[in-house]
Amino acid sequence: MALLTKIMFTVLALMPATFAALQPGPPFIRLDKNDAMVIVADLQEGLYHVVRARLLTEPGLIRLTTTQVRDFDPVVYRNSMIAHSAIAKLFDIPIVLTTSAETGPNGLLPKEISSMYPSAPLIRRNGEVDAWDNEEFRNAVRAQNKTQVILGGITTDVCTEFLALSMRAEGYTVFANTEASGTFSERLANDANRRMEDAGVILQGMFAIVMDLMRDWRNTPGSQQVLPWLDTYLPAYGYVARAHEAAVLNGTLLPGEEGL
Repeated sequence: MALLTKIMFTVLALMPATFAALQPGPPFIRLDKNDAMVIVADLQEGLYHVVRARLLTEPGLIRLTTTQVRDFDPVVYRNSMIAHSAIAKLFDIPIVLTTSAETGPNGLLPKEISSMYPSAPLIRRNGEVDAWDNEEFRNAVRAQNKTQVILGGITTDVCTEFLALSMRAEGYTVFANTEASGTFSERLANDANRRMEDAGVILQGMFAIVMDLMRDWRNTPGSQQVLPWLDTYLPAYGYVARAHEAAVLNGTLLPGEEGL
């Protein structure tokens, strides 16, 4: 009897912890392609590429870079800028483009982006640092009638952060594409990302954004559309699909492979 009583007290003692573990956690905010839009904020050639150069030293490496964006490899970042813009075309969702002082040092949007959307709203700001301070931009965004925003811009700590915080204050759900925003240093990027996250901005990379918009490989867009897109903009995954294709069409098992 004493043993039974001890067991019962132990079970009762554990019950509150068990129930507490089953309490609902924070909601999983999902991207919805029917309620989402893309914003390209100042992904401009001048902001990407400045006239002066800087030597970066790494263990065993000296590398010359001429990009304003210094928290990413410049080749990788260029691809990410274009990939961010191409998300809207892949999922047939609205996009709004904006530039800052494009007739000055900031320069134009890369032609790979502007030619992709010749009819999309392009708001050329001539003074406002925060795009949300521009009435034409606000009207263009509101006209899309979406509540979710996928955002990327240069620099992370100004063009992305300021706009993300302004839109959060307006009630939008903002997904900051962390691969499509860049700045002068990792420290500045970390500071900006921390401030945005504290305000409820969702930080997410390109692959996660695309996967959440797709939801299921059997959807449309699904594997037939998304795999070629990934092959173009995320070769690390595209080559997974290529390797599978090669294995199916040409592959034979080597001794020892079967059963692995």
